[in-house]
Amino acid sequence: MLLLSFASPVLGTNCYIVARDGGEECLLVDPGIGIDDDLEKILAEHALRPVAALVTHGHVDHTFALGTLCQRRELPVYIHEADAYRLDDPIGTLGPELAPMLAGLAGEWSRPPDVRFVRDGASFEVAGITVRPWHAPGHTEGSVLYHLPQPDADTAHLCFTGDVLFAGTIGRTDLPGGDPATMERTLAEIAKPESGGGLPDATSVLPGHGDGDTLGNQRLTNPFLRNVRGLS
Repeated sequence: MLLLSFASPVLGTNCYIVARDGGEECLLVDPGIGIDDDLEKILAEHALRPVAALVTHGHVDHTFALGTLCQRRELPVYIHEADAYRLDDPIGTLGPELAPMLAGLAGEWSRPPDVRFVRDGASFEVAGITVRPWHAPGHTEGSVLYHLPQPDADTAHLCFTGDVLFAGTIGRTDLPGGDPATMERTLAEIAKPESGGGLPDATSVLPGHGDGDTLGNQRLTNPFLRNVRGLS
């Protein structure tokens, strides 16, 4: 399994590229603002061809590059239906606090023509990779974790967590569509131990911003996950 990542120069959103070893086709996860040049260089360097984009949620810092990518390439965009409305106006739907900061980008946005809705637990395959969406509302109504069950014998389970779970913290719930009580229920599912049916502790947490970690370590050290487990 080939897993590449780099951060957007605007708001530091992590963009991920995933491909089978030796494969030409790849998945993109959360292509954000200002990544076009870096993305094209990486794709050329590794001889990769994107065939789909996974969107963890509809905030513009996770979707903006799709406006140009989907003009150059016929990419289906996977998103939860509850966040699909944000693709019509990804900047305005940020709300009055953040929208004015990014208003200058509005004229460069165009909605991707091929949008496909993911359903909780309904796995699908693309680029030879099995993807299991996990609806995880709280940061937004349609936030999704994308779980890639152990892609090969040498790779742990992968989980792209967007702005739901970061290393050591969680995403904010005070923007439009966020909800603290809903987030707490989502976190309780994430915190569920492997022995109780949760994802394996060795799962790689790949967040929308900042460094990754293992899920097991986050269950032990992240204060928000500890809190929903009733740990001090």
